[in-house]
Amino acid sequence: MPQTLSAERNELIATSVEVAPVVRIGRSNDVESLFNLAIAGGSGLTNLPPDRSALAAKLAASERAIYHDDAREAGAAILLIVEVEDIVVGTSCVFARVGAEWPFYSYRLTRHTARSQAVARIQSQGLLNLVNDFDGETEVGGLFIDPAWRGHALGALAARARYLFIAAHRSWFKRRVIAELRGWQDEAGSPPVWDAIGRHFYEMEFSEADRTGALSGNQFIADLGPRYPLYVSMLPEAARGALGRPHDQGRLAYEMLIAEGFHAGDYFDIFDGGPTLVANIDDVHTVRESRNYEVTEIAKCSGPLALVATGMGPDFRVGRGKVAAAGTVDSQLAKALDIGTGDQVRVVAA
Repeated sequence: MPQTLSAERNELIATSVEVAPVVRIGRSNDVESLFNLAIAGGSGLTNLPPDRSALAAKLAASERAIYHDDAREAGAAILLIVEVEDIVVGTSCVFARVGAEWPFYSYRLTRHTARSQAVARIQSQGLLNLVNDFDGETEVGGLFIDPAWRGHALGALAARARYLFIAAHRSWFKRRVIAELRGWQDEAGSPPVWDAIGRHFYEMEFSEADRTGALSGNQFIADLGPRYPLYVSMLPEAARGALGRPHDQGRLAYEMLIAEGFHAGDYFDIFDGGPTLVANIDDVHTVRESRNYEVTEIAKCSGPLALVATGMGPDFRVGRGKVAAAGTVDSQLAKALDIGTGDQVRVVAA
């Protein structure tokens, strides 16, 4: 059974064995591996709670979403697993639709300008408004790589595999895709935005709210949160500075999203003030630039690195390796993906 914290993993890292990483669909027997990843990830990973029952439920829901339209429309996450030599080292996920069971809430920043002739002054204020602008849209999230395996570009592989999955199953998804990132936290591990807003409405510590959100979802944030616009100027300076700022550990993920064509600036997470980025699916770089080919040859080659996706639904897989020309795939990559001549693949530059 694949595992994360293992002697095999440590040996692979220590000896720098050259292996072909593979991204595949999550399976029911991945519970223990995902639990170990969750422990390694610490707090704040909403889609990867350190709870075996919750993880088993997520894997079961993912399997239903692969096979059934109604499960996708109900908002179940499709879980992708990153493996190196059958060892689970990371994960990411795709939600075909958000806002199905409960409205999907965000803060949207707007401006209100007032003018007074009496004092000859124009005053402009930023307002945080609770909105449901992304109900029904697609979301990507859940990106996490075992800290022991970072530095091998596995995060980029896991992130871009989501877009290749969307491209391969384009009819499952709507027009736009969003990504929510964890908000910035201070040295004590508390988000200033939570301290300025959430603490006053929910009467709990951030760690408790974080765990509740991971296990039960963030709907309680919307249920108990402010119903009226909040003036940004009335927030403490620390909260104003943290609004829309990603967690330090999420900076690379933020930059990868921007490189794919996502835009940030006007939407924030209602939980910790992290940035919510948005893009039109067909404009996402990996979706737009990927091409379908038939495999014509399997051979050792020295071409450029590429991401190669194959299979549909439960058989979907993505690997990174060399592709010499359209239809020619390196033998090591072909072995990792279990593909041969005549198979259909989707290819994009790595």
